[in-house]
Amino acid sequence: MKLSPFDMIVFVLKQGIRNIAYQYSVSFIFAIEEINRNTHILPNTSLGFDLYNVNSNRWDTLEAPFLCLTGMGIMIPNYTCRRQNNVAALLTGASWPTSAHIGRLLNIYNFPQVYFGPYVTILSDRHQFSSLYQTAPKDTSLPHGIVLLILHFNWTWVGLVLMDDNNGAEILSDLRGEMDRNHVCAAFVGMIPGNVASFFNKNKAIPQIMKTTANVVVIYGDNEYLSGIILFIGYYLMNWKVWVMKSQWDLNFTADVFMLDSLHGSLIFTHQHAEFSDFRNFIQTYNPSKYPDDYYLAYLWKRHFNCSFSGPDCKILGNCPPNVSLEMLPRNYWEMDMSEESYNVFNSVYAVAHSLHEMTIKQVQNYPQENGEMNINQWELNHFLKNMNFKNAAGNTVVLDPRRKLDTDYDILNHWNFPLGLRQKMKIGTFSPNAPEGQEIFLSDYMIQWPTGFAELPRSVCSESCFPGFRKSAQEGRPPCCYHCTQCPHNEISNETDMDNCVRCPESHYANIEQNHCLQKTVTFLAYEDPLGMALTSLALSFSVLTAGVLGIFVKYQHTPIVKANNQALTYILLITLTFCFLCPLLYIGHPNTATCILQQSTFAVLFTVALSTVLAKSITVVLAFRITVPGRLMRWIMISRAPNFIIPICTLIQLVLCGIWLSTSPPFVDSDAYSNHGHILIICNKGSTIAFHSVLGYLCSMALGSYTMAYLSRNLPDTFNEAKFMSFSMLIFLSVWVTFLPVYHSTKGKLVVAMEVFSILVSSAGLLGCIFVPKCYIILFRPHRNMLHQVRNKAHSRGKVDYTV
Repeated sequence: MKLSPFDMIVFVLKQGIRNIAYQYSVSFIFAIEEINRNTHILPNTSLGFDLYNVNSNRWDTLEAPFLCLTGMGIMIPNYTCRRQNNVAALLTGASWPTSAHIGRLLNIYNFPQVYFGPYVTILSDRHQFSSLYQTAPKDTSLPHGIVLLILHFNWTWVGLVLMDDNNGAEILSDLRGEMDRNHVCAAFVGMIPGNVASFFNKNKAIPQIMKTTANVVVIYGDNEYLSGIILFIGYYLMNWKVWVMKSQWDLNFTADVFMLDSLHGSLIFTHQHAEFSDFRNFIQTYNPSKYPDDYYLAYLWKRHFNCSFSGPDCKILGNCPPNVSLEMLPRNYWEMDMSEESYNVFNSVYAVAHSLHEMTIKQVQNYPQENGEMNINQWELNHFLKNMNFKNAAGNTVVLDPRRKLDTDYDILNHWNFPLGLRQKMKIGTFSPNAPEGQEIFLSDYMIQWPTGFAELPRSVCSESCFPGFRKSAQEGRPPCCYHCTQCPHNEISNETDMDNCVRCPESHYANIEQNHCLQKTVTFLAYEDPLGMALTSLALSFSVLTAGVLGIFVKYQHTPIVKANNQALTYILLITLTFCFLCPLLYIGHPNTATCILQQSTFAVLFTVALSTVLAKSITVVLAFRITVPGRLMRWIMISRAPNFIIPICTLIQLVLCGIWLSTSPPFVDSDAYSNHGHILIICNKGSTIAFHSVLGYLCSMALGSYTMAYLSRNLPDTFNEAKFMSFSMLIFLSVWVTFLPVYHSTKGKLVVAMEVFSILVSSAGLLGCIFVPKCYIILFRPHRNMLHQVRNKAHSRGKVDYTV
């Protein structure tokens, strides 16, 4: 009993590389024969088939589906030939444009069509192709896999070659998106025209490939015109490029024998699929004696095994070596392993067979009274094809519904070339889209053979990498991968290669010379152990001891005229104050703390106020002493009441008020300066209020100016033991030091600021000590005869003037 009303599958191939198309047809025949031997699929039914190889002519493309729809067979004049067998479905491929042309015709009649080429999104449009089904898995994750491969080898500058059609535009969009997300740039985008005339006349991809500086080119597509690019590459021996491709082309079709192969070292993505052991056995027994109607098989036997050949009927006559088979053909002509497309052909045949089987069983269950004789239309097979889900002989699940297709794993192959044209595709890695992030791609780098133009791992970059210490600076009008390398700014680092921006070191760190690492800054201050600190400390102690010695001399010779002159008490006050003024710098040396910061400014202000007010009182005393002969009770009262001595407490009180306001509003505090000295954090005393600091300093300068004025007024008075000139010089030194101090203070950085302030204190104090007391000590110690009372009187009498001594 014949259960199935359909026993014919039509296999339509697009003309292309003959060996590749022939491998598809062999896989098709293998699947048909295996199904016919299988008692579990379509029992009591033998599947038949027709093979068509169409070219680019529109009528030739539609001839096969037209014959299927009309049921007509071979065209014989004056006869009407119709098939006795019904056609169940058409298998088309591997060119998707050809399958699309056929599909638009079959869509009108809902005639089942199974496409075995690479998955194309547009063919899944149910509005245009309601009865077309695709066997191949989706390639939605392949752009991501290609970019991961590119990133694995640190390539950032690659060329793209794609078909100039809807599918090519979609692929380009996906690739560009993945490349942009991963900072990979396209050196060029070559779009291959979809017809022969445009391929040779308007093809811009070929000169782009020749001129590009990219060492890596991605060729992505499934059209036979991309195979023309492969032939062009092989013809011109372009062995200085790495080609990254899909598996839709069989690289063995370039049959010319070259030891230098342009495709050597190519990296190929192919869907993982299991091998069928029976397929190899089938190939080994596939010969002209078993298949006498296979004309191309006879041609291969004649060409490679020197068999006698009958040209008119394409038959093998004999004289063949014994036990020859396709397995003995060179590998550049024939692959024993089932290719990815042949695997899709095998699954397509089984999908139709399983659908026929299920539909037959369904009809028998619904119409048992028909005894297997049923009238069923082809379009009814669509329901079963749409829901088809089965496991093939290798245990892999085959799904035709595009909504239920899942991303499959890929093998990554490396194309090797050997002498005499022998070629081999070696598996060097895998890409698993569903693996955890960072583990999707696995490569055995040591197994990879690179093109002959490279002695090591090829580099494909627009600009060389920016090493640590530099950052990338974009080139105007160029892609982001093209850049200049600019050194990081001061105190910024980049510790990785190709950083977009430098990172500023924290305040507690500084950049090393190479600017690739932040180093911990050393905490520093003007310490006693520093040479500068030791020198200033020695000066301060030496001058304070010297001042104490001068005080001792004046105490020892307190009854001499030179000591008694110009108010002896004020002299002692000034010497004691200068002693402490010389010790004041010790507060500036050493690790600052809150107490020392407050004492620095207040002690400095008060001590120098006392010293300057003492000098001012002495100056006023000298002037008044020589004005006592002027009539008037007021002048006499001032001298008798010793009013000038009140200048010291009054001036000091004013300074104390200023210091009190300063300390109560914005007192000095411990601060750190991380920028003045490279690699150091300077611990300093912050003045707190800059206005208060300058007010105190201004007050001192105003007192010095007043003292200088008073001393200047008494410059013409008798000079026996007269300090007026010396005090004017000392005030001039004081003013010069502190007026010079301000601009230097604001322009100096680091520890030198503290050293400059200490030095100014020492110099101004030394000016007072040296100008006022050194001449007196010289007379006391080295000219004692001038320190006698009679000598003083004789000198005064000779001048006709009176010296005032207290």
